[in-house]
Order: sequence, then structure tokens, then C-alpha cells
Amino acid sequence: MKKIILLFVALILVSCAKTYDPLTGKTTYTLLPESQEIKIGQMYVPLAIEQNDGRYPDKEVQEYISQLGQEIAKHTPRKLNYKFYVVNTDVINAFALPGGFIFVNRGLILALDKEDQLAGVLAHELAHVNARHHAKFLEKMYGMNLLMNLAAIFAYQTKYGNVLMQFGGLGAQLLSLKWSRDQESEADRYGVKFAYEAGYDPRGIIETFYIFKKMDKIHQPEWLLTHPLPDTRIKQVKKLISQLDLNKPLKEDSPRFHYIKNKLEKTKPSYDLYKKAKIKLIKEKQITEALNLVNKAIKLYPQNNAALSLKAHILLKQEKYSEAVKYAVKAAQIDDMFFRPHFFAGYGYFKLKKYKESIKYLTKAKSLIPDFPDTYYFLGRDYEALGNINQAIKNYEKALKLTDGKRGWEADAKRRLQRLLGY
Repeated sequence: MKKIILLFVALILVSCAKTYDPLTGKTTYTLLPESQEIKIGQMYVPLAIEQNDGRYPDKEVQEYISQLGQEIAKHTPRKLNYKFYVVNTDVINAFALPGGFIFVNRGLILALDKEDQLAGVLAHELAHVNARHHAKFLEKMYGMNLLMNLAAIFAYQTKYGNVLMQFGGLGAQLLSLKWSRDQESEADRYGVKFAYEAGYDPRGIIETFYIFKKMDKIHQPEWLLTHPLPDTRIKQVKKLISQLDLNKPLKEDSPRFHYIKNKLEKTKPSYDLYKKAKIKLIKEKQITEALNLVNKAIKLYPQNNAALSLKAHILLKQEKYSEAVKYAVKAAQIDDMFFRPHFFAGYGYFKLKKYKESIKYLTKAKSLIPDFPDTYYFLGRDYEALGNINQAIKNYEKALKLTDGKRGWEADAKRRLQRLLGY
């Protein structure tokens, strides 16, 4: 028993990487090296995009947020390849993934009044990344298991096992982490510092807090669910800001922020109609009414990739496969990181018996979100139709391993697999 304990301790010591923490200036040990932290973050970017209805389809909006974020990131000690994304959802939130992937919801920008408020939120999310809060969560929750399975996670295209089964569960945790008071205090401290050093008025984050608190009386902003905001926190941030020299030149409110916000306001009616159409389809099962609403949404804003994807979904339900594929392909072209339209295009092409085209889109869908079982079932059908038996077998096996048993195709997949294996 003593030998086992010693061996376990030795394994932990070997696994811990000695590293320099640029935030504190101290040497520290980590189970999760920075390179692997970044890979995990990259792996969950498409899932975050999918869960938030795709990326906002306007290059100017994306570039503005990226440039603003990069300007602040220059003043952070972790020199990562930061990426910033604006996503379509109207939920008032911003969040980060491990390794420097920052997401800003369309609804958050619409809720703010000035650029320094937005800068304060971005600085706060960058502070979570620089304090390695996501990485520390992974280390605490998964520890040695995480280390042992990392290679399999990163090779998920060919190796599955239990790791792929955990893909969605881990993603759900990363996308809805609720920070502790200590973590929020640390993120506030460094967020104020980063925004101030980048030339933004740090009082912008205080103004944002009050905007959120005012909204909280009607409907709690999503940001408050993951970033608790007690009055003591506001007092602490005010104290931090009082210690800064606010007489130094700070950036004035940017006309570009208002230009970008105005662009979002112009497309808001389209997204509001999309949201209503989604409710009609999913909750109320009213297909005709959903289609009418989504047609209006697309007419108002033809680049609304969320609405285009929903129309493709409705048309697939109506078995209008040629028309469905047209809308799915357009949405996929607008956002090549959006899983939903790629899957819909692949499924539509399968129903049209255009198997090579189906494989193209389903393979892309699989690379974006690797644990969706339907993708593998229809890939199996495609490959079987083309006579590629080995690939058909592999995909049926993966589909059956990943399914929850409630997809509707399980019995067919088993029969096909048994026949192909010669049982």
C-alpha cells in the first residue's frame, strides 16, 4: 500500500509542469500546461458558437470587437493568441474559454451605453483567463484523469472511448462556470488594471454593474448568473479605482462604438422575429407560423445565419429537401464554424441521395462538434450507399456508442452494422 501511495505521489510530481506565472511573477506548478489549455479552449469554440446561435454575420462588428479586445490584451501579462467573437444571441453576457477565447453576445453590446463599459467587460474576461481560472477549474475537477485523457481528447477524430462521451458534459461546465467571490475579486482587480493601462476609464465597469443591477429588477442578465454582484463587490471596485490617477488622459467615448451598436440595433427586429419563430417551432410545434416568422426575419436581414438555419430546419421537417439545402448551405457559407447549418446541409443532401455532398458537410459538422451521434449515423448511410463498407462500419459503431438510445435510428444502425459485419 505504501508503495502504491509513493508511486501515485511520484506520478503527480512528474505530471506537474513547473511554470512562471506572469500575473504574479512567481513560479508555480500546473497539471495543465498552457499549450494544452489552449487546445481545450479551441476544441470548445464551435460548441460555444452553436449554443449561441452562430457568429454575428457582420465583418465590421467582428473586427471592432477583436480590435478593442486586442488593444486591452496588449496590457495583459499572458501573451496568448487571443480570439474574440460576437455571437448572435440576445442574452446579456460575455464569457471566456481556456486559453484566451473571448465571446461577446450581441445582447450585451445592445445593453451598454459607452465604449469604456464594453472595455471594462472585456478586461474582466481577459482577467479570468490571465488568472487561469478556467485551467484551475479543469485541474480541480479532472486532475490526473484530465492528464491521462488529454491525448485522446486531442485525437478525437480517431480515438473516442469514454473521453468523447464526456465532451458535451465538460463543454456545458466550461460554458456556464459560476465564479467564486475570490475569483471575481481577482478578475475585478486585474480587469480594472488592464482597462486603465489600455487608456479606458475604469469607471466604465462600475457603470456596467449599475446597468446590470437595474435590469436585474426585471430580468436577471445572464452575466450576473455566472458573475455574482453583491454590493460589497461594487464597493471594492470603487476603492480600486479611487487609487488610480484619473486625471491622466483617458480615451473619450468612441463614435465607432455607437456606429457598431447602431448596426446591431438595425438588425435587432430580424433577430427578434427569429427568436419568436424558434419558440413557435420548438415549444409550440407550430411549423407554419414559425416559417412565416422566419421568412420575415430573413427579409429584414438576409445575412441572419440563425434564421437561415432555422428555415432549413423547418423545410427539412416538411421534406422539402432541395430548398432546405439551399438555405443550409448559405448559412454555412456565412459562418463556417456554425455546426447547425453544416449538419442540416449534410442531412438534406443525404435525403437527396447526393452522398458525396452529404459527406462533405457532415464531415465538417463532425469536426466542429464531435459528439453528436446523428452525424455518424448519416455518414454511415452515405458511405454504405457509396460502397465504402469500412467507413460505414466505423461510423455506425461510433453512432451507436454515442447515442442516448432515443434518436430513432438505433435499431436500423444495428441491423445495418450486423449485416455489414456478416453476423
